[in-house]
Amino acid sequence: MAVVIECLKGDIANQPDLDAVVNAANADLVMGGGVAGAIHRKAGPLLEQESSKLGPIKPGQAVITGAYDLANKFVIHCLGPVYGQDKPEDKLLADCYRNALILAEEKKIKSIGFPAISAGAFGYPFKQAAYVVRDIFVEVIPKLKHIKKIRFLLHSESGLKVYNQLIKPIGGYLS
Repeated sequence: MAVVIECLKGDIANQPDLDAVVNAANADLVMGGGVAGAIHRKAGPLLEQESSKLGPIKPGQAVITGAYDLANKFVIHCLGPVYGQDKPEDKLLADCYRNALILAEEKKIKSIGFPAISAGAFGYPFKQAAYVVRDIFVEVIPKLKHIKKIRFLLHSESGLKVYNQLIKPIGGYLS
């Protein structure tokens, strides 16, 4: 069975039909700005109590926690690379997505939502990051046994356009 890939403009902290969402986390796995702030605010303080015990993590790493007051079952926290600082950026960014999918498979998660990791405050050029995402998903999707839906949640129309062009087609291509 094929993996459905969706690309939407929306709020990653408000995806009640997904089993898990991915947090573009900071190293200490505490509330921050952007995606991390939105997820932590909606999930409530128990998320930070659990996640902070798992930190610090390094760029490319991922850990999983409960989702608390979110409508999802799990939050997978990934630390993306800071562009121009964490090297090699492309490998570390690919590791984020790969490691998140590995954790999701281990928990038999069927549906998962991703933000554009590192493409905000961490400065990774958006289109360049999308190519990394495309390449890692072409590699990993054929190996998935449990995940049936992957949703990317973008904040801008321009970001949505890039993901619809580069990422969405791989779902049908790999069927």
